[in-house]
Amino acid sequence: MNNSYPHSREDQDRYSDEISLVDLATTFIRRRRVFYVVFLICTLGGLAYALQASNTYEYVSLVQVAQKDTETSLQAPAVTIATLENRWLPEVKTFFRTQNEENLPFSVKFENPENTGLIRLSTETTEDQAEQVEETHKLLIQDVSQYQEALVKREQVNLDRQISSLSAVAESLKQQPESSDAYAAALQKSSNLEIARQNLAGMEVLVSARQSADKTGPKRSLIVILATLLGGMLGVFMVFMAEFGANVKMQLAKTRTIDD
Repeated sequence: MNNSYPHSREDQDRYSDEISLVDLATTFIRRRRVFYVVFLICTLGGLAYALQASNTYEYVSLVQVAQKDTETSLQAPAVTIATLENRWLPEVKTFFRTQNEENLPFSVKFENPENTGLIRLSTETTEDQAEQVEETHKLLIQDVSQYQEALVKREQVNLDRQISSLSAVAESLKQQPESSDAYAAALQKSSNLEIARQNLAGMEVLVSARQSADKTGPKRSLIVILATLLGGMLGVFMVFMAEFGANVKMQLAKTRTIDD
């Protein structure tokens, strides 16, 4: 026995409001010219931008922070980088804005290559800004240099104080034959401090605003691909917006006719 029942009036009304894939395809075909126009505008716009965009290069400066010895930095590079990001770079930006009445047109990134005492300053921009990049890096390196020099001097003063103190102790022990072991230990420690002082090395600038051999941008093929995808999505959207607008206009016309 078949227990199917006819759809209720409510179900029929709901189904009549649904839009089928055929309706969507029909709408798209009817308004395809809108899609073509939007798609071509976006694609050609992206192509024009990709062709006209200036080549960009990476400009790199590299400094070696002050060292206690060949393996140990006087201060962790991360501390200096934090100071660069939160103090010296904002000061340089403020100075540039004061001098040129505009913001610095590029950014500066700071990195510490793993397991090194190096700080890497990098900027990606066009060749016409190379001089500004060089000046900006120079100012930042100057700040780092002054800071590192102060650290070295402070460490030297500290070591000199310890050496002087040990020398006085060793001199007093020298007069006491029974304190020969303590005297030898004091001399050894003083010698180690002398070596530590000699091993102190100030900051060294290894590279200053060096331009990369290969350009870093723009990625023209990627720009064209994205413009094409955007044109397709925006074109479909505008197709249905045009259909919606036409239906609204038609409904308004019908309403006016009835009112008249």
